[in-house]
Amino acid sequence: MRVFRRKSAGAPDGTTQDSPGAQSPDSPADTKVRPAAEAGKGRPTPKRKEAEAGRYQPIGGPKRSAGPRTPADKASARSERNRRNVAMKAGEEWALLPKDRGPVRALARDYVDSRRRFTEYVMYFLLLLLLSIIARSKVIQNYVVLLEFVVIIGVAIEGFFISRGVRRAVAAKATDADIRGLTWYSMTRALSPRWMRTPAPRVHPGAKV
Repeated sequence: MRVFRRKSAGAPDGTTQDSPGAQSPDSPADTKVRPAAEAGKGRPTPKRKEAEAGRYQPIGGPKRSAGPRTPADKASARSERNRRNVAMKAGEEWALLPKDRGPVRALARDYVDSRRRFTEYVMYFLLLLLLSIIARSKVIQNYVVLLEFVVIIGVAIEGFFISRGVRRAVAAKATDADIRGLTWYSMTRALSPRWMRTPAPRVHPGAKV
């Protein structure tokens, strides 16, 4: 049974209102629709790889030229490294690592350096332990095991007093200072021999901080 549909009022013969595929005669069938991004911005959207390449920067700064380094370039880089190392050892703020910058960290260093501490000799105890392992003597190893317990207890006690003293010194001079990680920072400095500390100590043992 055939079903007849009513023609639209202004539709020509053979063209019904519900013909979805009807196209205007002046628009060819193979015409492609412009992408929305291109139509809105007037240019195609860049690929993801190209967009990320424009955002990322190398960690060490801009890349140097691909050509070989000249002796003058090497000498200049060596001189700059030496200048920075000397400034870092002297405690100049511009040359310090991020973990060493700020008045609070400087105060913590001065507090640790203001006296001779048990913890700065721990490295020598570790060297003695290494020698005892090489010696393979039961008597020496028994003494070294006992010495290990003494060192561990001594470091724990020293760490408690350093943490309390540093916090008090910072609170007395800067009540609103950020002290996160300050105990660990102070202990790592205290565990280093005095001649290995960077920046170098600027106060002598016995000085008041």
